[in-house]
Amino acid sequence: MFTDLHSFHIPVMGTSYTVDTPARVAPFGISSVVSLVDDLLLERFRKIYAEEYKLQYEPISHRKADGRANRITAYLNTLAEVVKHRFETIKKQPFFLKNEKAKYFEMLPTGHPLRSLYLKLMGMKNAPEEERKEIETALTMGMVEGSIDVNIMVKLDRLPPNEELTDAKSALMGYAKSTLKNSAVVFSAGINQSLYNYMAQFKEFYRNATGEIGKRIIVKASDFRSALIQGKFLARKGLEVSEYRIESGLNCGGHAFPSQGLLLPTILKEIRSQRVLLHQFRETIVNFYKSKGWNTDAAKEAPPPKITVQGGIGNHAEDLRIREYYGIDGTGWGSPFLLVPEVSPVDEETREQLAKATLRDLYMSDASPLDIYFNNLKGSGSEIWHQKQIESGKPGSSCRKGFLQNNTEFSEAPVCKASRFYQERKLKQIEESSASEEQKEIMRKSVYAKQCICDHLGNSGLIFWGRENTENAPQSICPGPNIAWFNRSYSMQEMIDHIYGRTTDLTPPERPHMFAKEVEMYGDWFALQIEKWDGDKDQAAWLKTAAKNFDEGMDYCLEVAGTTPFPGENLLSIPPRVKIEKERLKENLGILESKNAIQGLR
Repeated sequence: MFTDLHSFHIPVMGTSYTVDTPARVAPFGISSVVSLVDDLLLERFRKIYAEEYKLQYEPISHRKADGRANRITAYLNTLAEVVKHRFETIKKQPFFLKNEKAKYFEMLPTGHPLRSLYLKLMGMKNAPEEERKEIETALTMGMVEGSIDVNIMVKLDRLPPNEELTDAKSALMGYAKSTLKNSAVVFSAGINQSLYNYMAQFKEFYRNATGEIGKRIIVKASDFRSALIQGKFLARKGLEVSEYRIESGLNCGGHAFPSQGLLLPTILKEIRSQRVLLHQFRETIVNFYKSKGWNTDAAKEAPPPKITVQGGIGNHAEDLRIREYYGIDGTGWGSPFLLVPEVSPVDEETREQLAKATLRDLYMSDASPLDIYFNNLKGSGSEIWHQKQIESGKPGSSCRKGFLQNNTEFSEAPVCKASRFYQERKLKQIEESSASEEQKEIMRKSVYAKQCICDHLGNSGLIFWGRENTENAPQSICPGPNIAWFNRSYSMQEMIDHIYGRTTDLTPPERPHMFAKEVEMYGDWFALQIEKWDGDKDQAAWLKTAAKNFDEGMDYCLEVAGTTPFPGENLLSIPPRVKIEKERLKENLGILESKNAIQGLR
């Protein structure tokens, strides 16, 4: 049975920034998430760890049937083996020494029974060994590993040449066949009904004869409605969601999926009052078990799904706001861990850039070939490399991996918008068009904006391990804006003490509240939507609803600002930001009405 020791988890970060994080943190009881997008990167990391821990390694050929799934399975099995080895090594270490076993217990949440028992033991250093032995045994027996979880971005579902399964399905197969136990798959970026239907053939996602689920399901969503829709669809297949991870639509790292103006506090308010609805599918699941002739007792008695929240949380006070004020079960902490070498494999050059980054260096970009907003860092190795390609007259990349191939404008087979093939043809089309030079320049910039993130996101981790160098492997990275308030490298224990409020706040007092920052980001987002609006009436109606949701959300933020702050919570930063964004919203709605009127005259 899976047990959470910590009240936080480390979400997936790009393809490489949590690729081996479980090997680093799971031995200490901390859960983290690995991306399954890039099986070629996973294969390289399998070799790294096989060499590091003297494990058997045989490369898995591209020509081998189900090669992608097999590479994923092999890497996850290696991770499990490494974690087990490290965990058992820590368990065998003695007490009363400054070692990893001491760190294991010291990092536990304040007030956790195991930590309290450990502190009691530390006060018995001079007590007879017989008195200490029982406590030492209880502590060691209470140690558990953190969960090795995986992430499948369901929108990345191309069918590669000469393959029978799409990328998402082969990733799911690779995970299902792995030796991971008490693990979970996180589905992100929407719903993929075909993938969910395919999942139903794997017994690992259902309860066994003893009522346990070997591989749990976690759904990541940016609003309550999306969570309900996915939970309902999965329940029809007898699949139960063990956890819903609610993420801010904009105040996050990686790809961003803005809601229709719904702010995180509004969503949390709805969850607090209606979270029972997320458990309403129990009868549907039980009926499915009945139809299969399976034991229904465990399915009937299953606890309601957990709810966790992530996206822009920056200090202990905000963590408490999420968990205690809204009754949320746990939180996700991502970007700050990019500055923790013990946790995330970030190359030294990029880590230094992150430490020095200001809010001006962190921006929402159009870099993703998927045409989804993508958090980016100015001056990254990847950005510099792409600019050099443009200046040399060879824009785009060679598209070595092709995970983001989804455009058929110039070919029958899908290609990536960041590829040289696509960009050369698109630029030629622009030149031959009848558009004005000003319009052409805007269109060229749109083409140049696309970056090779599927390959470049993996390079930093390889550089960290000495398997690539910065000259040949440009680094892309996608932190959330929250990292601007963290300005150096930190130890894992230091960051975790920060999360639990056991140290001086690592962020400065002027840092705005996470809710204030999200309000600002949605203000920027709405202004951009107005600027891009092309006269479509349906889109205009959608924008008006988004504006209404945004305005009501800001009103609710003011209510939150009027509550008693948790120690160190900067609620005072919310009202000024709301005032600014309400005024800006009115201006942008005025622009929309003016554009609408002009469109009506045409």
